[in-house]
Amino acid sequence: MKRFWKDVAIDADRVVTLDGKPVRTPGRRPLALPSGALAEAVAAEWRAVGETIDPRTMPLTGLANAATDPIANDPAQFAARLAAYGESDLLCYRAEGPPLLVERQAASWDPLLAWARRRYDVTFAVTAGVMHVAQPDATVARLHEAVAAYDDFRLAGLSPVVTLTGSLVIGLALIEGEIDADAAWAAAGIDEDWSVEMWGEDWQATQLRELKRKEFGLGVEFLGLL
Repeated sequence: MKRFWKDVAIDADRVVTLDGKPVRTPGRRPLALPSGALAEAVAAEWRAVGETIDPRTMPLTGLANAATDPIANDPAQFAARLAAYGESDLLCYRAEGPPLLVERQAASWDPLLAWARRRYDVTFAVTAGVMHVAQPDATVARLHEAVAAYDDFRLAGLSPVVTLTGSLVIGLALIEGEIDADAAWAAAGIDEDWSVEMWGEDWQATQLRELKRKEFGLGVEFLGLL
């Protein structure tokens, strides 16, 4: 679609407007943002559009659309899918060796699980290897409850953080301010960093990881703008 507007503004309800008309989501809802900072960032994406609209250059708008349409249509179901990552959280599956990798995982992941235990009054089943280990029912229920308490926009921002790291605990620690984005990404990438150290870089794997890091960063940015 070609650009058809000249002026981008934000109205009193924090709806981004194009020549005075509201931007609408794919579901035809006005794109109303929950904070002035996010509204300004989304408006900036629309101002930066060239001759044609390219959604790939408007990731914050995309996350806002997701919050306003599919997530808002059924937030409980979306929250449940996201919370399900806690049932097989990355931090609960440890390497059997070598010792240095085991130590690195423990040094990074044990404090995060300890924080989650204190914060949510839960316990975790931790195992060595990749065979599934069931988490206590009370833990699963409490983590589902914690995720479901977030609003639609925070769920939208939390989603790429959790899905790209494979860890609900990392996502919750980040959104609760226990760790920053760099620490979250480093914790999630311990196994990949080890593989690079042992076997060297694979350019395709590195390229894919960089793309994931960028998407992860957009989720973090989105959360920060709320």
